[in-house]
Amino acid sequence: MISQGRVFVTIVGMLVVTYLPRVLPLWLFSSRALPPLAIAWLRYVPVAVLSAMLLPSLVLDEGRFALGGHNLYFWAAIPTFFVAWKTRSLFASVLVGMGVVAGARALLNIG
Repeated sequence: MISQGRVFVTIVGMLVVTYLPRVLPLWLFSSRALPPLAIAWLRYVPVAVLSAMLLPSLVLDEGRFALGGHNLYFWAAIPTFFVAWKTRSLFASVLVGMGVVAGARALLNIG
């Protein structure tokens, strides 16, 4: 049986491992001005992380590379990305993505 002390130490350890990487850069860089190159680079971090998380679910189907007609999410992503790129609107992008998926499911019985 696991003791209460061990559970507490585990929780504190998880807290440190989770929050230290977030708080440490704030402490180090909050009083300093970052170079313009670093600021420009940091702008792309959220897009890169989102792309890295999203791409596998768009191009893989049950662990296999799938870009065929049956991969509804891949085909719905194409107009969604175009709308996101042109409008820079999260709301419009979500509406287009949901609309394409709902329309394909209702009209074509896909997915």
